[in-house]
Amino acid sequence: MRADKALTPLAGQPLIAHAAARLRPQVDFLIVNANGDAARFAGLDAPVVADLDPLAFAGPLAGVAAAMAFAQAQGATLLATAPCDAPFLPTDLVARLRRGMDKAGAPAAVARYAGELEPMFCLWSAALSEQAGAALAQREASPRKLLVRCGATIVDFDGASDNPFDNINDAEALAAAEGRLARAR
Repeated sequence: MRADKALTPLAGQPLIAHAAARLRPQVDFLIVNANGDAARFAGLDAPVVADLDPLAFAGPLAGVAAAMAFAQAQGATLLATAPCDAPFLPTDLVARLRRGMDKAGAPAAVARYAGELEPMFCLWSAALSEQAGAALAQREASPRKLLVRCGATIVDFDGASDNPFDNINDAEALAAAEGRLARAR
């Protein structure tokens, strides 16, 4: 795997381009959370938002907190999150999470597949920005505790024959994703 996983090629495009192509039609605007040189994501035509403290890697919650703060500053009330290495994320992710959130009256919704929570596939109220910042101050790295504390609802995505939340974390997973894309053509 490359040092910058988001730019790892899959079927001739960076992993992040696959995830962005599936998420962009579901949201009003797309942002990328990344530290370092933002120019490497210029092809996505999306603002790049660094962690609130980009020098202190604080895990995925740091990205969620930065994106929440940015979304809130843009006047957005909701924020959908998905990792850059998930090229098969559901094309109805946001709609299903929104229905779950509305039905439960919850401030956030998190995906679950085959009994496993997928804590980076969420829909959040941007108003949780302060709570996310407080969780970071307590040195939390994962959004899991914040999801529990805020009373997030769980939305099941069972039924798909292939896991839509597969992350590409190594060469074996990348090869499997190449095969999966070839089969889908």
